[in-house]
Order: sequence, then C-alpha cells, then structure tokens
Amino acid sequence: MYFMKKILSHVFVAAFCMLNTMPAMAQINLKKAVGGAAKAVKAVTLTDADVVNYVKEYIDWMDKHNKVCANNSPYTIRLKKLTAGLTDVEGIPLNFKVYHVIDVNAFACADGSVRVFSSLMDIMTDDELLGVIGHEIGHVAHKDSKNAFRTALLTSALKDGVSSTNGKAAALTDSQFGELGEALLNATYSQKQESNADAYGYEFLKKNGKNPWAIALSFEKLKKLEEDAGYQKDSKWKRMFSSHPDLDKRIKTMSERAKKDGFERPENKMPEKPAVKVVAKGKKK
Repeated sequence: MYFMKKILSHVFVAAFCMLNTMPAMAQINLKKAVGGAAKAVKAVTLTDADVVNYVKEYIDWMDKHNKVCANNSPYTIRLKKLTAGLTDVEGIPLNFKVYHVIDVNAFACADGSVRVFSSLMDIMTDDELLGVIGHEIGHVAHKDSKNAFRTALLTSALKDGVSSTNGKAAALTDSQFGELGEALLNATYSQKQESNADAYGYEFLKKNGKNPWAIALSFEKLKKLEEDAGYQKDSKWKRMFSSHPDLDKRIKTMSERAKKDGFERPENKMPEKPAVKVVAKGKKK
C-alpha cells in the first residue's frame, strides 16, 4: 500500500476535510464488533484461489462499512477521468472507488480493487494522485499485495484455524474482518518492494504522458504532513509512515531519476477545489 496503512493504512490523517458542501467524513472503518458463532476449525492451508476469494470478501466488506462516494460526486468524477483507460494490470481487471473519509491514503488489493481516500485527493494534484495510484498498482503487479494479504490473513483472522464447510474455507465474520483490517493497517513492505513500486509508479506516469516528478512531489507532501502533524508514537501517522521507511531517500531517488531523464521539476502545489455553486438569497435553486 502506498499508504495502506492505504493503507490500508495503509492509511491515513484527519487534518484535511475540505469541502463544506460535502457531508461530514468518518474515519476509515476497519472494525465492527460483532460476535460470531463458534465454528469448527481446521488447520490453515490456503490455496491461491482461497486467497483471491478472501480478498474479494474483504474489499466487499470495506466498501460496505465505509462511505463510498456516489457516481456524481466531484471525487468520483475526478477519479474516473484520471483513470480512464486503466483497465487491467498483468491481466487482473482494475476497479476504482473513492472512500469519503478523513484518512489520507490509498490502497490496492490483489483482485485489482483500488480505493482512493477523498482526503488524499484533497491534497494531491492529478499527476501526483496518478503517481500514488501507479505505486499501488505496482504492488499488485509484483504480487506484493497478494502476499501481504495472505500473511495478514494467517496472523489475524485465521490465526486459530479456518472455519470450514464441507472442506471449503468459510466466509469470515465481521469481527474477523476487523482483525484482518488491523493486521493490514500495521503491515509493512520491504524497502526493496517499496523501491520497486516507486519505480513502477515512475514508469506508470511516463507511460501515461505525465511528468514523473509527480511521484517525488507526492512524497514531499506526505513528509510535510508528517512533520506538521508532529506524529505521536501511537498515532496513525506513525503507523502510516512506518510502512514507508526512508521517505527522504525515496524522494531523493525519484528526484534524481527525473533530473537524469531530463524532466523539469514542476511547482508543488495544491489541487484546485471543485467549483461550488452559490445561490443568491431569494432565488430558487
């Protein structure tokens, strides 16, 4: 996850609720306390097919328990325009949605589901946001997302075994999804995996005709947010950035690569806010 701390926390911050015209945003919902009935369990032996099924169950659960922006939302319209033509990665079909939450993050799952948080969109330009999406898709292409999900699953929701029905892995309960969400929130990628995803995001920008400086600029914005927040030991910022070590080094690497390739550094600016209609008093809307 880019920040799946996206993610998925990858995920995560609350300082950037933007539009007064939008409904109040909730924090990303990873847990819903629901007691599940006791089930017989068996030793965990997960096939790739099992993992894929659990990924689909998880993203369906996340979509259900977090506010997904409507099709006519400025966030959804912007994301659709930005991702037009992005249909698949390594044969895996992609699908995109926006969560209207206060956390600053984005994540991609092994089934090709990409979820971008509205508060991340509030602070990123289109090119920077596309760089973030490219980074996340890189984790899917390199199978990092799939392996991380498998590990999180086995160390959280399925740590005591897997419920079974006729020998098949059964659906997870809400409480198990909550455990899985927390495990993913605290998951980390290796420096090599992050570097490879950065490189993928860089080439992704070039392939789509964008200035690859954008990925370095997105890192700079996140670093500034981290510094401004003065993140605490147990804060979401701490957890978010713990999954993305050596941010300064990554900024330097991407910046030097862009310079070497002859790209000019653009201004690091905030995105334009969507236009909001103002209705004069006494006039009908």
